[in-house]
Amino acid sequence: MANNRQGPRQPLSQRRPKTAAGKQVARVKANVKANVKAKVKPVVAKIAKKLAKVGTPAATKVGAGKVAPVRRRPPADPVVVYSRLQAQYPDAHCELDFASPFQLVVATILSAQCTDKRVNMVTPALFSRYPTPAALAVAKQEDVEEIIKSTGFFRNKAKSIIGMAGAVTDRHAGTIPSTLEELVVLPGVGRKTANVVLGNAFDINEGVVVDTHVGRVSFRLGLTTQTDPVKIEQDLIELFPRERWTMLAHLLIFHGRRVCEAKNPRCGECVLSDICPSSRVPS
Repeated sequence: MANNRQGPRQPLSQRRPKTAAGKQVARVKANVKANVKAKVKPVVAKIAKKLAKVGTPAATKVGAGKVAPVRRRPPADPVVVYSRLQAQYPDAHCELDFASPFQLVVATILSAQCTDKRVNMVTPALFSRYPTPAALAVAKQEDVEEIIKSTGFFRNKAKSIIGMAGAVTDRHAGTIPSTLEELVVLPGVGRKTANVVLGNAFDINEGVVVDTHVGRVSFRLGLTTQTDPVKIEQDLIELFPRERWTMLAHLLIFHGRRVCEAKNPRCGECVLSDICPSSRVPS
């Protein structure tokens, strides 16, 4: 019997639907595809817009929903960074109020996850009631908690400052030690707190205080690529001479609080915008 077919038959999956039901399925598929495309396109465009605004790395919007990288400036010169910030903030200092190394240790412990302004509102009453490490060492936990409650995490902080005071009283005759090794083993005292105390209470440049402001500003300036505070500190130590370590932290903190904010850095007002690789000001 003669075969009238010309060539191989088209696979069923590729045949054009001939029935009413098949045509309806095709229309549904087409509508779904169009709807998905309509919903995805603005999302992509929104993401692209956000990327275009990010300071690190810099990017430029090209067409609808497309982003192309632009040339980044090199890392900022540490010498220029320091000199400009020093000129901009000649009064940069530790913004925690204290009258002794003991008071600074306590205030620094309380400042974790809390503003310096809030700590300064709490410490006068605390130091009035517990003026020495010996007095604080025998304080009742609940009494201390009530005084420092507004600083947040007050239970852990109360335990830390009471424990610190007890250790200072027992091991150091009530005198805050002036070495990093002795400070970091006190309850509630880590490397950051120790650096704050050594630099500001004893005028000893043992390291660089790295808080959220120092870390953020250093990263944006290209002075570090690290996110771990200890590694950031090591990078800064290599870039700046020892005698500048304490003041460097103050300058970066002042700049981070006043200009280089976390969410909305005011690059147009920044004295470093022309050398900052993360600047949003066109070069």
